[in-house]
Amino acid sequence: QVQLVESGGGLVQPGGSLRLSCAASGFSFSNYAMSWYRQAPGKERELVAAISSLGINTNYADSVKGRFTISRDNAKNTVDLQMNSLKAEDTAAYYCKATRQSTLWTTEYWGQGTQVTVSS
Repeated sequence: QVQLVESGGGLVQPGGSLRLSCAASGFSFSNYAMSWYRQAPGKERELVAAISSLGINTNYADSVKGRFTISRDNAKNTVDLQMNSLKAEDTAAYYCKATRQSTLWTTEYWGQGTQVTVSS
């Protein structure tokens, strides 16, 4: 059974930090690119950060560059998102996604999400 379980969300003051973690099971984690998305109320889900299957390549949304860092541990089947200098506009539900692309199809798995609220 495939599972992606996010943790680490919560309430933080502007300028603070949080570290989100996503624990994966039920599939070959090291064969999948991993990413974090977020969705604020009334807005579309957007890509925050992504990391390649071996952790060599990363990319970030412009809005979080320099503040967020994505990392993965293929031995532990986890992917983390370190979020620093948080702003009110970072408030959203954050989701972990696993993606594997082949020549014939794309396989995707999503977690249930964890809420991040940035407020004083």
